[in-house]
Amino acid sequence: MQSSAKTVPAYLKEVPAERKAALTKLRALCREHLKGFKESMQYGMPSYHRNGIAEVGFASQKHFIALYILRTDVMRSHRYLLNIPGVTLGKGCIRYSKPEKIDFDVVEKMLRATVESTGEVC
Repeated sequence: MQSSAKTVPAYLKEVPAERKAALTKLRALCREHLKGFKESMQYGMPSYHRNGIAEVGFASQKHFIALYILRTDVMRSHRYLLNIPGVTLGKGCIRYSKPEKIDFDVVEKMLRATVESTGEVC
């Protein structure tokens, strides 16, 4: 679900209460690890971009929390860590059926890999 919020703090105020802690933690990890990236609202969700290209984003969707890791090499190399019940994957999207399904250690690894990556953005 796209948001019309203009800022990430405003976005986080409107997410469902049961997802707020997980989404706030995702934001904190992005801000901690994505040095040199700009945080903004793009495509109705928080996104992180460098050189004008979005590489990471997250969103509270109707039935899941989505984390977008848009460097294809990062998704490919970490895919095996995400093969768990309640998590589905797309080309650059990780869909968590419930907030407690998010493995924040894996998220941190993927964010660090994104910073280092010069691979293709999907």
